[in-house]
Amino acid sequence: MASKTFTREEVAAHNTEGDLWIIIDSKVYDVTRFRGMHPGGASVLLEEGIPGQDATEAFFSLHRYEVLERPQYKRLQVGVLKGEEPQCYATSNNGEISNVPYAEPSWLAEGYHSPYYTDNHRRFQKAVRKFVDEYIYPDAQARELDGKRPSQSVIDKMAEVELHAMRMGPGKHLKGRTLMGGIVKPEEFDYFHELIITQELCRCGARGYGDGINSGCVIGLPPVLNFGSPELQARIVPEVLAGKKFICLAVSEAHAGSDVFGLQTTATKTEDGKHWIINGTKKWITNGTFSDYFTVGCKTEDGFTVILVERQEGVETKPIKTAYSSAAGTAYVTLDNVKVPVENTLGEEGGGIFVMLSNFNHERWVMCCTSARSQRLVVDECMKWTHQRKAFGKPLNSQAVVRAKLAGMIARTESIQNWLENITYQMCNMSYREQANKLAGPIAFLKMYSTRCSQITATDSVQIFGGRGITQTGMGRFIEHYHRTVPFDALLGGAEDVLADLGVRQAMRGMPKNARL
Repeated sequence: MASKTFTREEVAAHNTEGDLWIIIDSKVYDVTRFRGMHPGGASVLLEEGIPGQDATEAFFSLHRYEVLERPQYKRLQVGVLKGEEPQCYATSNNGEISNVPYAEPSWLAEGYHSPYYTDNHRRFQKAVRKFVDEYIYPDAQARELDGKRPSQSVIDKMAEVELHAMRMGPGKHLKGRTLMGGIVKPEEFDYFHELIITQELCRCGARGYGDGINSGCVIGLPPVLNFGSPELQARIVPEVLAGKKFICLAVSEAHAGSDVFGLQTTATKTEDGKHWIINGTKKWITNGTFSDYFTVGCKTEDGFTVILVERQEGVETKPIKTAYSSAAGTAYVTLDNVKVPVENTLGEEGGGIFVMLSNFNHERWVMCCTSARSQRLVVDECMKWTHQRKAFGKPLNSQAVVRAKLAGMIARTESIQNWLENITYQMCNMSYREQANKLAGPIAFLKMYSTRCSQITATDSVQIFGGRGITQTGMGRFIEHYHRTVPFDALLGGAEDVLADLGVRQAMRGMPKNARL
């Protein structure tokens, strides 16, 4: 049916309530029966200039391109215009690089160059984007709406190409694995490959799902990888990286967020010294509702200790309702006389702060990667919307005040990405010890800066989209979602003010004693 061709004159003859055709981007649709089901009412389809005519401009002032891709609307297409080709296309989630200005990091833009990315990085990015758009994006949109955990089929697909393992960063855990179908060798995998993964994943624009799709593993498994006994690693790591079991980091409490030394969860040894007995509660634990393992921060006789707890009798999780989807599995965790072998201690007793600090840089860096790419998604949405939306007879981007907001968004996004890539380059060329000594401050500053920028961008984007920017469906749904969930960025991994102070304090420690004005 859709292969039939019509002239514009032939389409124009179908212009009555009982015989109603319209043209959208060179495609011909019979909306006669649909008019009564149209969400905006039948009158919209019968307005002057619509019946039998080209409704492309009117359609895209109200609807996203994806509407035309839905099966129920595809069935309305009866043909195409003779000698004409579609001029509009979706610029997201089709596996391709967008040509919308500033919709992509500059290293992906045609004609631009970068000292950081190799041909291998480019091949890797192409494969990851195709994978994300094909398997993860559809599940992200569905689960963000229904609040269910990410589909196991998607988790399994990610395991097949070793995405779970690669999200841990470079390291010995990659040895012997076939990464992304063999595109990159384990020994060649670096932090730029990981940056690519993180930024491609967050293009889904579904924040709850994004945290739900094994973010708990990204922060909960490294303490096991780096401080667990060989026996513990051999038992836990393979099944977690295979997506068969799930792990989370359980440190935050109602009385202790950034203040890890204020923890009230206790771990005391049994008389024979072979087990810990753990009591306490944890709050805001990402992935907690569906985790099998919990990397738990405890107060012990020697101070602060980190212990791996397996889900068992005495471990109870309850979902916490937050501003984003319950697909994240955010939980309140109760530990009631939980008995754990002392062999599950991660690192030394009383040395928990070193276990936590060892992964803070990586955790915050990952959040910077996400923040940078999420802001670019907003830039992409705003650039397209202001180009196609008309007000007062002109496109929105003809208004100087709108262009000023776009300029601020673009400048902030570009500066964050460039700072991020510089820090990533340092990570690739520093030992783990050097990173801990030199990059804690810069990464803290970058996270503080990126999250503060994101809140300005979120506010401005709502102004650009108007009422659509506070509507959870339709043209502004990604903007509404971003504006609603952006405060998470400013809190997770350390509050902005805490991180800003950390950066300054590290700088002060490096001040030369003899420095004078």
